[in-house]
Amino acid sequence: MERQILHVDVNNAFLSWTAVDRLKNGEELDIRTIPSIIGGDEASRHGVVLAKSMKAKEFGIKTGEPIYQARKKCPNLQAFQGDYNSYKKHSDELYKILLEYTDKIERFSIDECFMDLTGFLRKDEKLIDKAYEINKRVKEELGFSVNVGVASNKLLAKMASDFTKPDRVHTLYKEEIAKKMWTLPVSELFMVGRKSLPKLQQLGIKTIGDLAKQDKTMLIKRFGKHGKIMWEYANGIDESGVVYEYEQPKCVGNSITLPQDIYNINKLNEILLALSEQVAYRLRKYELKASVVSVQIRTKDFTNFSHQKKLDKPTNITKEIYEASKELLEQLHQNRGIRLIGIQTSKLVEKDQMQLSIFEQKDNPKQEKIDNVIDSLKNKYGYNVVTRAGEMKVKDMLNIRKEKQE
Repeated sequence: MERQILHVDVNNAFLSWTAVDRLKNGEELDIRTIPSIIGGDEASRHGVVLAKSMKAKEFGIKTGEPIYQARKKCPNLQAFQGDYNSYKKHSDELYKILLEYTDKIERFSIDECFMDLTGFLRKDEKLIDKAYEINKRVKEELGFSVNVGVASNKLLAKMASDFTKPDRVHTLYKEEIAKKMWTLPVSELFMVGRKSLPKLQQLGIKTIGDLAKQDKTMLIKRFGKHGKIMWEYANGIDESGVVYEYEQPKCVGNSITLPQDIYNINKLNEILLALSEQVAYRLRKYELKASVVSVQIRTKDFTNFSHQKKLDKPTNITKEIYEASKELLEQLHQNRGIRLIGIQTSKLVEKDQMQLSIFEQKDNPKQEKIDNVIDSLKNKYGYNVVTRAGEMKVKDMLNIRKEKQE
């Protein structure tokens, strides 16, 4: 199976996040629209540019250069201090949205992540559509923009996200390498550093395509193991996996932006079932149970509504989460046209920390067994092997699950 990889990179992260904070605090000026930078201690004359606006870039200001030098290029430049705690908060908010698409996320830095969606896409879904959806959601929900690179490995996804900025989605599949990547200066290739670049240029290697067409053995002799890596990257070869760690979450949820406004509650319930399966599956993976279920909707006029329900006892059973969310949707629906719908579970407890009172019954063993069998198949063959067997629709799945329970 060809891997499905995204690279999400926040545009001018520190400056964008500072701009969002200022606007939330009542400032009218969006510093992203003027020549501005985030910098260190300017008074000590050791301050350097940490991030710059697109307007500042037009003056030739570069990240890493001294602030006093940047002011020579642009006398009207405005400089702002950074706030790491705020940046960490914004980074976590981004990570929380990305977790709704896959658990396999590598936080490559505070402002960029790799995502592996292999096995997490339905048969009727495309990776490029998810990229555009993430791009749109981050902008609408968090107030800043991201570039998203779409590819079959990490190297190509990262290279793609570095194409034209800001606020763009780019693909870089193997068949696009010659057209989109080989024409770039060799300095643009990931892992070509300051030491390697002059040596490559001495060999007459000016573009990534020049490097790709070199003899690999010759490059290894001149650069050692690094020569092999550069040659492979120039040819789009990268077998490294997305390195992720499961962090115990405070809440687990998922949402979907719909291709059109949906009024039919039966169709919305079908979508809720698919979301419930995804949320419950992740709860079981984390060995957690949820005490609260909430459903949120966004109407066609971009108004958000949400209701929540405290469960009688914590659960990670798909059927129970679905029934609770279905009840909440009935309260929210009111014949509205809905363009986004989501489920979130919270007040999570670990299974081994739960204490049953003498009045409580144990979880339905039959339903638990069904969920465990489904989970084992998903883990072995990919998430959608059961959820989307063949051309089966969510409604058909619901009927099958009911028949099994009966």
